[in-house]
Amino acid sequence: MEFKTISGIEIPVLGLGTWHMGGDMSPDYSEDEKYIRAIKYAISKGITHIDTAEIYSGGHAEELVGEAIRQPAEKTHDRKELFITSKVWPSHLSYNKILEACENSLRRLGTDYIDLYLIHWPNPLASMKNAMAAMGELVKNKKIRNIGVSNFSIRQLANAQKYTKNKIITNQVKYSLASRNPERGLLEYCQKEDIFLTAYTPLAKGTLKRSKILENVGKKYGKTPIQVAIRWLIEKPNVITIPKASSKEHIDEILGSLGWKLKKVDQEYLSQQF
Repeated sequence: MEFKTISGIEIPVLGLGTWHMGGDMSPDYSEDEKYIRAIKYAISKGITHIDTAEIYSGGHAEELVGEAIRQPAEKTHDRKELFITSKVWPSHLSYNKILEACENSLRRLGTDYIDLYLIHWPNPLASMKNAMAAMGELVKNKKIRNIGVSNFSIRQLANAQKYTKNKIITNQVKYSLASRNPERGLLEYCQKEDIFLTAYTPLAKGTLKRSKILENVGKKYGKTPIQVAIRWLIEKPNVITIPKASSKEHIDEILGSLGWKLKKVDQEYLSQQF
């Protein structure tokens, strides 16, 4: 695994996303064993950053993560070797509701602490001052270790920073070769402020795997379009990513994005072509 470090906090550049594992906005238990196996396999292969949220499948995704980390994997990992991220939904951004939401996530995950807890989306009707106070209380009480945000603009991120003494270590946003909005200032801001930009939907919901441009570049390195697309992201300063993978084959494929580098000319070519 490759890692990036910000303010002494080391995070794997490649995590496992769990959106749509165990359902959509409500639970679907029909493929639980499949998803538990996938999470366990990912951990056994060194993908120790697992990203989830209270809203994913109505909380069931957190339960699946909790079940997977409780069961022995092919290569056993202690809890301290895992980096678990979860998120609080914007309708829960009052002080007391954040504390309650975190307790519920901890219960579903079956763990004493969450490594990184994010505000999932900004809520213009909620008090950011109160929200950050609640996040700080969770850090103080060792319920969470780090705080972050998701889907925040530069203005919203800067506003959140004003109300906390704790380092906001990431802004998780949609970012891929096919979705470049963070390059309109947000990525640069995160780099300047020493904040991770965590890219979700890095494969543009699967559309990039069919790209002839990525296929042709990949041939030069013996890599697939998926591996090239992920590599393009994680070579950018401060960027890490959390693709979803629910089979051994897909997990192995995304792991193939590690351990090599794109030539600068190919990085620039890809940036220009999409």
